[in-house]
Amino acid sequence: MDPEVAAILNGERFAEEVDVCIVGGGPAGLSAAIRIRQLAAKEGKDIRVFLVEKGSEIGSHTLSGAVLEPRALDELIPDWKEKGAPLNTPATKDKMYLLTENFSIPLPHPPQMSNEGNYIVSLSKFVRWLGEQAEEAGVEVYPSFAASEVLYNDDGSVAGIATNDVGIGRNGLPKDSFERGMEIRAKVTLFAEGCHGSLSKKVINKFDLRKDSQPQTYGLGLKEVWEIDPAKHEPGLVLHSIGWPMKFDTYGGAFMYHLEDNLCAIGYVVALDYENPTLSPYKEFQRYKHHPLIKHYLEGGKVLSYGARALNEGGYQSIPKLSFPGGALIGCSAGFLNVPKIKGTHTAMKSGMLAAEAAYESIVTKGETGPLSLTNYEEAFKKSWVHDELYEVRNVRPSFHSALGMWGGMAWAGLDTMFLKGRYPLTLNHPKPDHATLKPLSAVTPIEYPKPDGVISFDLLESVSRTGTGHVEDQPIHLRLQRGPTDQLEVNYKVYGGPEQKFCPAGVYEYLDDAEKPGQKKFQINASNCIHCKTCDIKDPSQNIDWTVPEGGGGPKYSNT
Repeated sequence: MDPEVAAILNGERFAEEVDVCIVGGGPAGLSAAIRIRQLAAKEGKDIRVFLVEKGSEIGSHTLSGAVLEPRALDELIPDWKEKGAPLNTPATKDKMYLLTENFSIPLPHPPQMSNEGNYIVSLSKFVRWLGEQAEEAGVEVYPSFAASEVLYNDDGSVAGIATNDVGIGRNGLPKDSFERGMEIRAKVTLFAEGCHGSLSKKVINKFDLRKDSQPQTYGLGLKEVWEIDPAKHEPGLVLHSIGWPMKFDTYGGAFMYHLEDNLCAIGYVVALDYENPTLSPYKEFQRYKHHPLIKHYLEGGKVLSYGARALNEGGYQSIPKLSFPGGALIGCSAGFLNVPKIKGTHTAMKSGMLAAEAAYESIVTKGETGPLSLTNYEEAFKKSWVHDELYEVRNVRPSFHSALGMWGGMAWAGLDTMFLKGRYPLTLNHPKPDHATLKPLSAVTPIEYPKPDGVISFDLLESVSRTGTGHVEDQPIHLRLQRGPTDQLEVNYKVYGGPEQKFCPAGVYEYLDDAEKPGQKKFQINASNCIHCKTCDIKDPSQNIDWTVPEGGGGPKYSNT
């Protein structure tokens, strides 16, 4: 590289010195930021809290079902109703079904899934409101700032983060618009990136935070928001189902939540430990909507938006060590989703609050300086209701790994949640990471999917157009092949049939005929389609795809998800 160009790319970065840096503007990160400022205000102290979010605005990368349990919100902002929190639809009716191809069989509602006192929400709207509360509390909130690098001190402790450079062309050279990223150096850095965050995975590996935990397992959640016929709208309805269209050996399920204003959130979750490489989570979702029970609600309506995001399913036994020198993991960066309850916002928020209290105690109460190890956060978690809630249901998700699949899992889940309530003396295991579960293409029966009808089900790229996704086109591809394309071509395509084409819910990956090498394939990455779900980084059987952040502000622009 030309020395002058190298000097530009490696020029000095502007640095901010703060007390606490928070990476990610979701429920956990914002709750942590608010709680720190609340404690400071109560004692008349000043503590600088700096929060960066890669989305173009707070909430634009947030997607969930979602039914919100307000337990943590009640603790954090007791007067949330007076402050206008967008919790407008109380959950009033729970339904649970086992689906066959043509029939729906009502099931007893598991106690863990009772939604009395909960609210059906758009989580992106709720997070946007939380962002407003954080700014009012004095938090410095910076959307469109993508944290791309963990900074370390000489002793190996975390010193903060750096945001990525902008204005670099796809060729790796600076454009006229080039600007160096900035460094945010902090006494404590809280990673709140959500499931499988790009920096969180780095600190997990560097500090070996998973050495005493089981592998994290994941699901891919896909969601649409519909405006449905007012005659079919049932505000407060919470409907869940299992079974068709997937087979008994694949873990997953579906939801339909009726919000206000004739809006209906409908979604499907597929566990990423599935074995058949021809399975397409997106096409399973589209097929599901044609079930008579579901199609009835959607006919006469129109789809407004679409999105997808990976989620943690490992539960209690997959939670890594939470703290390390200079920082901690909070929210879905650690993995606090309660799978049987199908909720994680309340636990994510509470984890952020616990970390905030630990950070405040260390920085202000004890007056500690330099990079801090929040062992007090670990201790507080073990004494919290989050710990007790997750411990009680720890064996539900792994029970679906048996040879009986869905049937065995359902039987155990009923026994465990209704009678044992977590008192079984053993903790069940997750057998292997999700990327290691696929069978060779030659060992499975390919799944045939019907064509979308354009009314109830849709072509993938039509759905992607409803995410508002956009990236600067002339920038380095943020989906990086660590060892080049050989693994994809020689292993993923030849052995598994190119599963990236199936599991990506945004049409990012393709195997195309190589015009320069007749009879061979080339691996194409359509990075501008990426909706930041992280599935590729998780499920790639070669573990060659490394999801990194693009320029800040890129990605989906969710508004009512």
